[in-house]
Amino acid sequence: MAPLAPIFRKAYLAIFLGIGIYGLALIALTNPWLQRHVLYAHKLHTAWWVDINKPEQFGFAKNQITPFNFTTPDLETIYAWHVMPLGLYAKHEEELLQQPSGFAEDVTKTKAFQLLRDDPESRLIINFHGNAGTVAQGWRTDSYRSLSDGATSNIHILAIDYRGYGLSTGRPTEEGIIIDGVAAVNWAMNVAKIPPERIVILGQSLGTAVTAAVAEHFAMKGTEFAGVVLVAGFMDLPSMLTSYSIAGYVPALSPLGTTPRLWKLFASYIVDTWPSATRLANFVRLSKRVRLFIIHSKDDYEIPWHQSEGLFAVTANATTEEGMETGLLQKMKARNTIDMGDGAFISTWKAGGDKIIREQIVAYGHHSRVLTYATVSLAALKAFDMDEGGLLPQ
Repeated sequence: MAPLAPIFRKAYLAIFLGIGIYGLALIALTNPWLQRHVLYAHKLHTAWWVDINKPEQFGFAKNQITPFNFTTPDLETIYAWHVMPLGLYAKHEEELLQQPSGFAEDVTKTKAFQLLRDDPESRLIINFHGNAGTVAQGWRTDSYRSLSDGATSNIHILAIDYRGYGLSTGRPTEEGIIIDGVAAVNWAMNVAKIPPERIVILGQSLGTAVTAAVAEHFAMKGTEFAGVVLVAGFMDLPSMLTSYSIAGYVPALSPLGTTPRLWKLFASYIVDTWPSATRLANFVRLSKRVRLFIIHSKDDYEIPWHQSEGLFAVTANATTEEGMETGLLQKMKARNTIDMGDGAFISTWKAGGDKIIREQIVAYGHHSRVLTYATVSLAALKAFDMDEGGLLPQ
């Protein structure tokens, strides 16, 4: 048998070396500390060289945003932004410009906070962002503008950095981040005095898992919000990881998905599983009133849109006492689906008295930019009952 040509020997060597490095990386990821650093990517942010206590550098009006802290029950300090709607800001610009700029040691003494608390018509979106970065990262600042910049808007935004992110203290874990999310809602209801029927909880990517956990937590207490909006969500972390691509190009763990036994072994080492589908189903069952919006872009190359399809199916099924067979559910869904062209569609599910679930798959928007699109703003408006057309397709 003739010896392999040098070029083939090098190719085989490169393949075996790549497999070896990949295997070592997988073994390393079974370490909880490293795994959480990779999952949450909380150390990857621009706050090292950008002062996020100066929101004006991101294009906001002076003192339109108030940076401040609140404390969680386990004594972590959580950094937050209160974003004023531009229309409201315009009415009070002269007084707001006279306020101290930057971080507020006592947010309750600021004019912006008082306008939020004292207006019986004010609305609040509590925003939970995805992994990596800070409240000021990437498309996030643009999304705040799209959500609150209407001339007559009374929609304020509370955006937080979870523990370990940006200027917040601590280290991120599933349990800890849920505590942060619950604490943000409690701050809104108990300090800002905004009743839950004037609050929408909105999450993107990892933030959808936080939103699901927070919604379930309050549903178990009988608290119901104006609405819940999920953008680029996923069923649970293990199932999402089999199709997740880093930056849309590197299929990190999908090779394992082709080997069920190997994947099952690796999945047993995942420390934070974020079972959003289970939590959302429980939220739907426990709530008397539901306004749930599930939004995903078809060209999202990080988390495939079929993950949101799964969330819709699970939550729609949760509106029935005994559940229903997949085929029947799909037939009923098709009756209330509008084709938007380019593969996009809107499906609306109404059941259980006052429970409405709306899935909107848009053709464009990728993973994060979709946050700035009208689709997300419209979902918030509909949750607040600020639309005239209603939730159901005509």
